[in-house]
Amino acid sequence: MSLYSSVPPGVDLPMHARDLIRMHEAVIGGGRPRVRPRPLVSRSWSRMLSLGLAADGVNTRDSVPLDEVGRRRRASPLRLVVEDLGQVVGATADTANMLLVVTDAEGIILWRVGSPAVRRRADTLGFTEGAVWTESRVGTNAIGTALAEAAPVELLAGEHFEQGQHPWYCTASPVHDPRTGELLGVIDVSGPALTLHPAIGALVETGRRLVESELWRHHQQGLDRLRRTAEPVVTGVGGPVLLVDDDGWVAHSAGVASGARIAAPAEGQILAVPGLGACLPERLAEGWLVRPADTARRVRLDLELGHAPMLRMASGDVGWVRTVTPRHAEILVHLNTAGLSGLSAEALSRALYGDAEHLVTVRAEVSRLRRLLGAIVDTRPYRLAAGVTLTVHKGLKVGG
Repeated sequence: MSLYSSVPPGVDLPMHARDLIRMHEAVIGGGRPRVRPRPLVSRSWSRMLSLGLAADGVNTRDSVPLDEVGRRRRASPLRLVVEDLGQVVGATADTANMLLVVTDAEGIILWRVGSPAVRRRADTLGFTEGAVWTESRVGTNAIGTALAEAAPVELLAGEHFEQGQHPWYCTASPVHDPRTGELLGVIDVSGPALTLHPAIGALVETGRRLVESELWRHHQQGLDRLRRTAEPVVTGVGGPVLLVDDDGWVAHSAGVASGARIAAPAEGQILAVPGLGACLPERLAEGWLVRPADTARRVRLDLELGHAPMLRMASGDVGWVRTVTPRHAEILVHLNTAGLSGLSAEALSRALYGDAEHLVTVRAEVSRLRRLLGAIVDTRPYRLAAGVTLTVHKGLKVGG
């Protein structure tokens, strides 16, 4: 992901910051600025004006209580890497003027790291733990605009929609789960506008890469630990079997080619696993043991379309019935139509949205669908797994 830098090469920073403030005054006032807003900024300002946000000050801040911040921190995979990320930013020369902020996928600030002086300055702006820092709440800003654009963003001075944010720069990048591609949150480095350095963008990109690589390392360590602790149990099991973690990631397989992930197990709920058929997961001290509950190995799906689409699974004499979202039903229909050749993320984006610009959304939707159905939906390309048949019963139209 390439950063949308806010300062052209060779431009004097103080002069450029003043030009951007004059640009803001002219555009918001209906005039013609000498410096035109970048396309990224124009798109965001158009969104802000359509929402009716105020540009001449600071909009009302929304926030969640601190106990909710604590709950979100505990639930976020980013908790595993925040300390390492703080050390990366803390290793820079000018940390006194930097504030590291980490949000969740909803733009809620969960962590701040910085000197007391810069944190006090941020407090006056409402840039605090628990604040909702999306475009719809605080206007054009690197965090909210990175979420809206699904891309790294850097903003300086008058590029912020709110005048109250003009004394600041902010550089932000979305962070994704390296296992699934799902958006986890945003990392941001902010500070006084005239302290912006060209290396800030590289610092944020380094932080993003560190976070995603560390999350992958933690994932692999968890699977290794599960294999070690469950080895005595798995060794004594005859026939095909899988050992998976709580999210359905496969730590060990025997007698079946399962891929990297199945549906997330739950107590008493039958899983459909291509190659194994219907399985009833068994809880271990850590993870789950998954083996066939029936001799049949093929998985049959029936999808009833409608306002609340219904998916039925059958494998031999065992099965289940679940509701799925209209979007997930639409994805299943497209994958069924594509057959064994499947669809790339770009092709699925075109099928769902009419263009190839929604790759992040597509990957997140398929990730959520795979958490529900696991290896029934294969990847690279997206398709129904071998041994799975789907029959679509047309009712009311879904999607569109």
